Amino acid sequence: MVKLDLKLYRGYLNDQELIVFGHVFKSWAPDKYRIDRGGIRHAFSIIHMFNISPISNIRVKLEFKGTVVETKTLHDGYFRFSIPFNEELESGWHEFIITCKITDFGIVEIGEVLKPFESKYAIISDIDDTILISCSNNFFKKMYIILLKNINKRKVFNDVVPHYMALSIFGQQNEKAFNSFFYVSSSEWNLYSFINEFAQIHNLPKAVIKLKKIKTGIMDLLFSGRGSHDHKFEKIKDIISFYPNLQYVLLGDDSQRDPDIYERICKIFPLNVKAVYIRHTAKDKKQRTQKILDNLEDLGVATCYFKHSEKAIKHSKEIGII
Repeated sequence: MVKLDLKLYRGYLNDQELIVFGHVFKSWAPDKYRIDRGGIRHAFSIIHMFNISPISNIRVKLEFKGTVVETKTLHDGYFRFSIPFNEELESGWHEFIITCKITDFGIVEIGEVLKPFESKYAIISDIDDTILISCSNNFFKKMYIILLKNINKRKVFNDVVPHYMALSIFGQQNEKAFNSFFYVSSSEWNLYSFINEFAQIHNLPKAVIKLKKIKTGIMDLLFSGRGSHDHKFEKIKDIISFYPNLQYVLLGDDSQRDPDIYERICKIFPLNVKAVYIRHTAKDKKQRTQKILDNLEDLGVATCYFKHSEKAIKHSKEIGII
């Protein structure tokens, strides 16, 4: 008998449409690890996240505020509901229910969807080497960190948390309100729970997280976060298109392709990007990155190329977004 497991990701909605997504797996989802494991035991937990079996074409049911809709998973076990939804709903996080079933075995999970508060801007941030110290430029060091350092041993850059929290609350009068955050990374969906738990441990703003296509083999771990980064461009483009009346603050680093991606975004959405922040981590890319940022300044986008978040915080104060 096939056993099921289900992984839900935070969704989001506007005044006309609801977006909910997740994966269905055979036996287990890639999130069965513990933060108290270290060394080799933790390495096996990470390897386990990539040794998974998604289930294609299985029926999935969504229930949200009286709306009930069914669809089926794609070939990689991924499902996405993009459905009309125009009922009045207060801003904040709301629960939805996903159900799926094979023969006599079924599973039900509860997820969350974001209805943004009214705000002047939203924040889209990369994760690796922007928030989380990952050493993406050094393959062997990166793999050492991934395999042997659990969440509670991983570190954020100094002053990232106060900067992000200031961006999250600026301009909000209600203490429960916040500016919407989106984390868009080239890490695969396999690492969703790892990233989400890390964000919670360090008190980073609660966010919708959008990652790269899921991998299903142990060898895929060696190429985690590598390859094409076009998916980041597409996901950022989708977010801005979904909330076109907002301005955005984009945060990334120069270890991979963030400057190029953000430049493309600014050119396509010339009225939507308030500021671009790039953390300096790559020794050999400084001149090229600065050239891109100079071009964005010429387009009217505020930019900050920084090594330490203290500089980014000062810049944010100067342009009036914290």
